Amino acid sequence: MDIAFHIGANCTDEERLLKSLLKNSKALTGQGIVAPLPNKYRRLLRETMHACVSAPPKSDTRDILLDAILEENDGRRVVLSNPDFLCVPNRIFENAEFYSTAIEKVSILRQLFPEDRIQFFLAIRNPATFIPAVYAASKQTDLVKFMNGRDPETLRWADVIERMQSVAADVDITVWCNEDTPLLWAQLIREISGVDPMTRISGGFDLLQEVMTLDGMKRFLAYIRAHPPQTEARKRRIISTFLDKFANEEAIYDEFELEGWDQDLVDRITQHYEADVAKIKSMPGIRFLDI
Repeated sequence: MDIAFHIGANCTDEERLLKSLLKNSKALTGQGIVAPLPNKYRRLLRETMHACVSAPPKSDTRDILLDAILEENDGRRVVLSNPDFLCVPNRIFENAEFYSTAIEKVSILRQLFPEDRIQFFLAIRNPATFIPAVYAASKQTDLVKFMNGRDPETLRWADVIERMQSVAADVDITVWCNEDTPLLWAQLIREISGVDPMTRISGGFDLLQEVMTLDGMKRFLAYIRAHPPQTEARKRRIISTFLDKFANEEAIYDEFELEGWDQDLVDRITQHYEADVAKIKSMPGIRFLDI
């Protein structure tokens, strides 16, 4: 069986992908793709994985899990989404490492589903906005303690991905920048679900509505109806053109104020992120969704 895990990262899509998948559940089911409700698997997987820290999974654990998750549904592919899969915000900088839990989580998951083709889907985000967002989500009040003294300029998503690959070299990993998500939305739904490329999907512009003005969205939809794009690349170019003219600035640009942070630091962090993204694009075994 194919098992697609949308593993976040934290504070990226905010459950929007899951909602879009559920919106298309009828079309997915018709193609043997199951996107169960999160209450069918999140707690079950979390507790099972926690138990596997101290003891390896039993031989029948995989079948028991899938029976519980799928219930009466038969499918060739199951899609499971959890933004806190790698860890909750409070643990992101545990031991002053960036996602130190990645190796353990991925290793256990590979043990739980040894017979299956596993895929990971991961959105990464500029640490200049990622750190303030996860800090706010953590409810902590001391940034230095939250990061366990980690220098924000040293965060690299490539390091996290390399650690994941070190314990699960056979797992397919698809990565994209959260900043590009509005342009990639319809493609992301198709990629994660594994649906036939010609299948009509609902909600392909759901995220775009949040970052474009109402007038811009009306004009965009009218243009798309009059000039249907024949490729995803053409669609992205059209979206980009309309966003340039009709972007909802308040929705697109994150504004955070952190004590001790200034624009120079934000710019340096952003430069490191851009170099990090370039490295990830060149990593063997990584599929990077680019605009």
